[in-house]
Amino acid sequence: MANRTAYAPPEVAHPLGTGHKIDMYLYFLRHGEADWPNWKKSDDERPLTKRGKKEMHEVAKFLARIKARPALIVTSPLPRASQTAEIVAEHLKLKCQTDKLLAPGFGLNHLKRLFEKYPEKSLMIVGHEPSFTETIAALTGATLKLSKAGLALVDVDLASRNGKLLWLFPPKIIKK
Repeated sequence: MANRTAYAPPEVAHPLGTGHKIDMYLYFLRHGEADWPNWKKSDDERPLTKRGKKEMHEVAKFLARIKARPALIVTSPLPRASQTAEIVAEHLKLKCQTDKLLAPGFGLNHLKRLFEKYPEKSLMIVGHEPSFTETIAALTGATLKLSKAGLALVDVDLASRNGKLLWLFPPKIIKK
């Protein structure tokens, strides 16, 4: 990625140039690996695996390196998502908020309420598939799949509820 401004927080620069109005940078972060082959409890209770935690620390270090600066992290209440959010919040020295809006089933219809509750210019949300891929696609028209521990950044026009997909990183690209 030659254009380093694509990684800059909204206070610094917008990747599309100075004439572009920024409403909100919305980071979508899918939770890390939580596959437990012999899991006997409810799916909603699954925590991150050891590998999932390690991978999330690598993703968080990447976010720190590129100087990602969301004002707040908002996470699904499910353990795998909240653990993911806590790891990233620790590395970025940010506050983390839990919100039921981001539970499985989150979609474009939940965004308005999310934006009303969290009016920050830059917000990271942590949640689940297929909800995140569907929401990003509805916002941007992009065809994509957000992998476990994957990260997308969307520039959202709040008035139209349309967005531009600025970048999408699977964890294998993030790892260093």
